[in-house]
Amino acid sequence: MFERNTKSRLESHPGLTSEAAGLLTDDLILEIFSRLPARSLHRFKCVSVSWRDLITDPANRNELSQTLAGFLYTFPGRRDHHFASVSGDGAAPFDLSLPYLRNDKDDKGITLVDACNGLLLCRRHKKNKATPWKEDDFGFVVCNPTTGRWVELPPQPQAPPRRYTHTASLAFDPAVSFHFHVLHFEETYTGSYITGVNIYSSRTGAWSHRDSSGMVEKVTLFSRSKCVFAGGMMYLMGNLEEMNGEYVLVGVDMDGKVWKTIRTPYGRRFGTIGLSQGCLHYVVASVGDYDAIQVSEIALWCLKDRDSKELVLNHTANINKLMSMTEKMYMVAEIHPDCDTIFLVSFGGDTLAAYDMRHQKVGCILNLEKNTRWFLPYVPLFSESLADEDCR
Repeated sequence: MFERNTKSRLESHPGLTSEAAGLLTDDLILEIFSRLPARSLHRFKCVSVSWRDLITDPANRNELSQTLAGFLYTFPGRRDHHFASVSGDGAAPFDLSLPYLRNDKDDKGITLVDACNGLLLCRRHKKNKATPWKEDDFGFVVCNPTTGRWVELPPQPQAPPRRYTHTASLAFDPAVSFHFHVLHFEETYTGSYITGVNIYSSRTGAWSHRDSSGMVEKVTLFSRSKCVFAGGMMYLMGNLEEMNGEYVLVGVDMDGKVWKTIRTPYGRRFGTIGLSQGCLHYVVASVGDYDAIQVSEIALWCLKDRDSKELVLNHTANINKLMSMTEKMYMVAEIHPDCDTIFLVSFGGDTLAAYDMRHQKVGCILNLEKNTRWFLPYVPLFSESLADEDCR
């Protein structure tokens, strides 16, 4: 073992006096860096060689924010998973089969449900069960694929008659706490609108049920609705049952007491949501004259304030250059967590392209397996903790 060098690497930095540099030990600088988002850390690597070395040192990665590694993706009706690396090397950062979660004696298979800040939420299906969506036919598991640590959640409350639970999501923000929540939304068989949610807290180790009485409108969730945790609330996409299917975002806090709906721009236009730079973002195809979709026009909107119900327009962009380069048509798929870059998937599902909305530039173009339709952004988490004493 060797001791960390706590002597400052910045004593010769031209921007600091000798007195100030003498106070900035590596440990103190690292403590400051640990409170910064990945985007800021990336910029600070350019300040000096010593800062770059401190940020890129593998020994410090447990304490520093990580940036997007790529996307987990799969195909309709399939349980196997693939990985698209944004670095273009094609290498997955972990074993995608998640072998430590599999129990051949009792399990039928593993389905990836959600990802949030380095943790994965999975369904572990039981053998000899004909109805894989009933609560007693599967169990939820949360794992950190970087460390291989995982925890199995206890059985959740049964849905009342004529109700079912399908859409599930994971809420985790290591900058706030190493505890996590799992939300499993309850809907009606008739009309399929939200009636409540089961919430698991790793802090209590138990499930609780909350009804949606705090939500005025009746909202039907999309099939495999995208879920995004931002500012202490979980957001999903759906449509209003009583407003001719108008698209909305639904938000609920981790106590299941605060519910809200947010109207999306353009009403019924295909878009997606994502967490970027700490805020909820919504990206959608713009609308031109006569209310017709201009598939080459993309708009990026942001929810600046958690308490607000209004999305603010950040950027618009024309992706004709991208389409002419690849000779493909695209639809919005994902949003980069650290910058105003969006990811678009080709209509054939075999190409994922990055586009910088701020600078109007085409970025990396990744080749995928065909018919890809579902993506989960993955940011590595090197911490050992799952905030649960029963984790494995």
